[in-house]
Parts: sequence; structure tokens; C-alpha cells
Amino acid sequence: MSLLKNFGKVITACKKEYRKKRYGEFELLEGYSEGSVLCFGDNEDFMKYLLQKQDMKGKIQQIYIDPPFFSKATYDATVKVQNDEGDEIKIKKRAYEDIWEEGMEEYLKMMGVRLMLMKDLLAETGTIWVHLDWHGVYYVKVLMDEIFGEKNFINEIVWTYKSGGSSKSHFARKHDSILVYGKSKKYYIDIPKEKSYNRDYKPYRFKGVEEFQDEIGWYTMVNMKDVWSIDMVGRTSKERTGYATQKPEALIERILEAGSKEGDLVADFFCGSATLAAVAEKTGRRWICSDNSGVAIDSAKARLENKQMSML
Repeated sequence: MSLLKNFGKVITACKKEYRKKRYGEFELLEGYSEGSVLCFGDNEDFMKYLLQKQDMKGKIQQIYIDPPFFSKATYDATVKVQNDEGDEIKIKKRAYEDIWEEGMEEYLKMMGVRLMLMKDLLAETGTIWVHLDWHGVYYVKVLMDEIFGEKNFINEIVWTYKSGGSSKSHFARKHDSILVYGKSKKYYIDIPKEKSYNRDYKPYRFKGVEEFQDEIGWYTMVNMKDVWSIDMVGRTSKERTGYATQKPEALIERILEAGSKEGDLVADFFCGSATLAAVAEKTGRRWICSDNSGVAIDSAKARLENKQMSML
């Protein structure tokens, strides 16, 4: 009950920090595709800069973030370096900490301020997609209801996957949640189609219903459901960067294609190894990405340089 009792204080603290005009230093790393930029620094500072100095209010069509999950853990990244002999070796470096000494209230204050700034940056037709798991998703859901309005809630996408451990004390935790909100009721979304197999894989032959058949059986095409089964990034996958908590390009591609069009501006303010930027480059979108981890930025730069070379 203590957190619920203090929720109003959390919102008040977020608004106080949000209203502060000053912002700190950060480093802009340009030279990518036209209209795209990578930032090394605190995303609160960077977003205030975008709003105050770059007139970016209402300019971003879609925001996807994969912030800390309140997991109370630290995460490493595997990076490749050359030794004195010129041989490539792999070493582990600390990527980021997801530890909050003051508990959930501290975490929600961090998230709340940034979500308020993201709302300002979103276009009226824009959507925000917040990727979390069981640790904090439902607290953040209440926070987003307050900031974006519960009537602007669109979906809770459940992303289910196979990899990871299991336990004898609880069912294996094999899904994350992605909260989707619109800036307004004018939000743009393009729901893709998916196969829906008929019962017993046999044809229904209903009048006016178009049916198809593949090696499994008969099916119809329906609007995609809110449970997505997409594989994690495998250890031998070509897209693997070695960065902790990396998300698969297939997941981000589905998100971008649902919430934006070619040429739109999209953003990720907790970008890690820059999966969103890599997918945006591939699908013809402009992008803004930032992270406050030097390891993340180094991984992102290496990844984007490889993407650019492969596109030449």
C-alpha cells in the first residue's frame, strides 16, 4: 500500500523535474543517414535540448523504448578488441546497472519525467511503445495512464520467446510486455495480417470468406493478435552484437511497420546497441537514438557503420 499511497507524490516529483528548463551536456554523433542522429548522454538532457533548441515538439511519429526493467541486476556486454599482437579477443564490460537504491518510487520518477518529455516530442498521430517485463510493467502502466490518458491506451503486446532459464518454484517466465499508447485519438497504426488456421485445418467454405491452404492446412488471413512469438537473438545469429538485453530486429521491424511509414521520424531514447536505428535504416525511416552508456554507444556506432557499408 505504501507505493500506492505515495503515487501522487511520485507524479508531483516528475512534474517538478519535467518543468526544469536547464539541461546538461551530451555528445551528438552525426554523419549517419540524412535526418538521423545518435546521442551519447542522459536522455532527459537530450530530450529537453530537442524541445527547447531544435523545435522538435510534435515532430516524432513513433517512439520505442527498451528501458531498464527494475530487475535489480547488472548487465555486461561482450566487446571485441585487438591485443598487442593484432589478434581479435573478446572481453566483458559493464553495460549498465538496473539497480534502484530507493526502490520502485525512484524508478518510476526516472521513467515519469522521461515519458512526459516523450509525449511532448510525439506527433499528434504518433504512438509510443514501452518494452518492459513483469518487474515493473503494471506500475508503469498506471504511470502512463496518468501521463498519456487511459483512453489513449491501445494495446499491451505480449512478446513470447523460448530462450532463457526455468525454475522449479514458478512457471518459466518467457514473455515481455510492450505497452502501446497514442498521443491522441488521431494516432496512426497499420495492423498487419496473420494466418489463422481453421479448426482441424479443414476448409470452412463460408460464403464471402476467403480461405487459403498451405502444407499445414486451411487458414484465413486476420488482423494480427496481441501475442507475438518471435525468436530471441541467438548466440550464432549474424545480428548479435554481444550487447546485453539486445532485442531481435524482427521484433523492432514489426513495431516500426505498424506505427510509422517510410520517411517518418522514429526514436529510441534507451537505444543500447541501436537495434531500432539499424532497422530504421533498413526500412527507410529517419531516426533519433540516445544512450548514456559508453559501451552501448560504442556498440551502436560499430553496428551502424557496418549497416552503412553493407548498403553501399
